[in-house]
Formats: sequence, C-alpha cells, structure tokens
Amino acid sequence: MIWYPYEQMKNMKTPYKIVDAEGPYLYTEDAKLLDSISSWWSVIYGYHQPQITEAICQQAAKFSHVMLGGLTHQAAQDLSDKLADWLPGDLNYCFFSDSGSVAVEVALKMALQYYVNRGEKQRKTVLALEHAYHGDTFKTMEVGDDEDYHFVLQVYGENPYVVHIPTEIAALEKAFDRYKAELNCLIVEPLLQGAGGMRMYDIAFLKRARELCDEHGVLLIFDEVATGFGRTGYRFVADAVLPDILVLGKGLTGGHIGHAVTVANQKVFAAFYDDSQEKALMHGPTFMGNALACAAARASIELFDALDVPARVAHIEEIALRELAGFTDERIREVRIMGGCACIEVYDARTLAGYQEFAYKRGVFARPFLTYLYAMVPYVLTDEELVHIFSVMKEWFRK
Repeated sequence: MIWYPYEQMKNMKTPYKIVDAEGPYLYTEDAKLLDSISSWWSVIYGYHQPQITEAICQQAAKFSHVMLGGLTHQAAQDLSDKLADWLPGDLNYCFFSDSGSVAVEVALKMALQYYVNRGEKQRKTVLALEHAYHGDTFKTMEVGDDEDYHFVLQVYGENPYVVHIPTEIAALEKAFDRYKAELNCLIVEPLLQGAGGMRMYDIAFLKRARELCDEHGVLLIFDEVATGFGRTGYRFVADAVLPDILVLGKGLTGGHIGHAVTVANQKVFAAFYDDSQEKALMHGPTFMGNALACAAARASIELFDALDVPARVAHIEEIALRELAGFTDERIREVRIMGGCACIEVYDARTLAGYQEFAYKRGVFARPFLTYLYAMVPYVLTDEELVHIFSVMKEWFRK
C-alpha cells in the first residue's frame, strides 16, 4: 500500500492514476490534463523531454550509479564543472545529494561546521524567515516556520538556536543587532516563499541581508530549490545577490529524476580544506552524484540556455498579469504574481474545496493547498494553454 504525502490516509480522495505524460500534459485513462504546477514545481520543460530522456538513456547504457566514496565518474565531474562555470561568483564547490531537503540539511551543517572549524563554537544560531519552508527532514523543519507541516516539532518546545523574522528590513537589522555574535547563517527562500503561501518580497531585503552578513561575518544561504532555474524571473536570485551557499534541486534535472546540490563558495570550502580529518565534511548520501541524475542535470542546464528560459518566464509573467489584471472577488484576499508563479489567496480554505475536481473536468491538474490557489507552470506551455489555466482559475469564482 502506498502511504501518500500530506494526506490523512483514512479519508483521502483517490488520486488520479497517470498512465502517460508528454510535454505539459498528464494522461489518465480518461483525461488529458495540463499540469499547472509542474509536479511540485520541478518539471519545468514538460514530461518526457527528449534531450533529458536521451541523456538518461545514454548514461544508463554505461552504468546507472556508483558511489562517490572512493570512486568518481565523468557525469558527476561534467556537472560539477558546468555548475562552477555557470553559476555566479565563486560558487564553485558542489556537494551532491538526492533531494532538496537533504541539500538544505547539508547547507546548514556546512554553516555550523564552518565556524566550528574556525574555533567559533558560540555561533550556534540560525536566522530564518517567518513562513519559511525548507523541507521535511528534521533540521529543515526546525528552520522552517509552518505549523501546518511541522507541528510535530511542538513536542520538543521552542528551539533556542533558531530565530524567525518577517521579511522586513527593520526586523532584519534588529535581529543582527541582538544575535550577531551567535549567528552562523541566515537562510532564506529568496524573493518567493513557496509552501509557506507563495509569499513574495522585495529584493531590497536580500541586499541588506548581504550587507549585514558581510559586516558581522555570517554566512548567507539561498535555498533556491523552488526559486531557481527561472521561477522568480531571475535565472537565479543568486545572480542579483550573491550568497555564500546556494541550494538547488527540483528543476536541476528538469524534474526527470531526483537530484540536488549544495554549492559553496571559496571562503566556505577553505574552512574544510585542511590536513586534519576532523575538519572534513562528514556527510555522504548514498545516491549523491547519481550518474543518471548528473546526466539529466547537465542536459537540463543546456536546455535552459537553448530555450532562453528567462525570456520565456518573462512572457509567462506578462500573460499572467494580463489575464489576472483587476480580477477580484469578495472571497479573495490577494492576487500575487512573480515570474512563473501566480497565486490567488482566499480568506477561507473552504472556498477552494472541490477545485481540484472542477479543474480536472476542464482539463487542468491543480493542487491548491490551505488558502492558496496557484499556478507554477512548465515553461513550455503555449499562450493558449496558459490562458486556459488562468481561465479555469477565474471560472471557479464565477460559477
């Protein structure tokens, strides 16, 4: 029996069974569905993308996986070299893992050990954002701030080593003034907080964060698992404000296979590069650097450039702004749009009850959560397909 995510198994609705997928479409036995959420925001080029599929097949013909402990392989080397060349600044040191949550765990562990290696063991505290979501493993839940997902941690009581602040510069400055000598890192989902409610904030907050981190010797971590690869309109928000550690996942492989990477800059890496074994990063996911995933990721990056994804996302945003301009209803709290994300937030979650089946009958797969009806579409949609998704969203409030 499959134990499904985020569901009460006793009374969950029967999930739609997918029998095929191609481009932006999912196929059940009786329906063809536009995927409006890119399989949790990962399948950015659509399903069964030929270049990525071929890269996986070519690698599988050689071997599918070897451990990176004491071994290496060309697919991992090629991807690491490509990322070092492709990413901004000196984000050159790639630590691979098998999921975004694990990659964030690695980033947090790097930040803590960075200071331990330097003899600054008092820096135990992480500064994070209110409404943050960084994954469902334990440390990521601790730095997250969403009781709908992480309520189980309440049994431990308040964590003295994590401080949450709103995305306001005044709150940021106050936190640094109070905790500066204790902080090892500030971790953020830059510009767009996904599972926390598609919340959007200004880049001025990140620019000030970079200044304060530099001033007080604190590491800045960008969790771009969801925001990377064009979703916010930037290629990466890291192109505009440079972090010390960057975490990538989801779109890294075009959503074709699980993989993630934690990328550190020279300063961070140098704190681990030593004659002493005690200063090594003692971490090693079994499937880190999986050969199939590395091949898929390399093909995904090449496709990103070939398709000029930032231009495509700008066009998606333009259509979203046009289609949702002035759209309102007494049940709607706010409409928010950024890059390849559009969200209609309602006051009451009951307003969205039944929307998934409503959309299914109109050829769209959607999965609203709590009070958020949103679209995080594949970048390969035609204008007509994109308009259809927004039309279904609007129709729900007019029925």
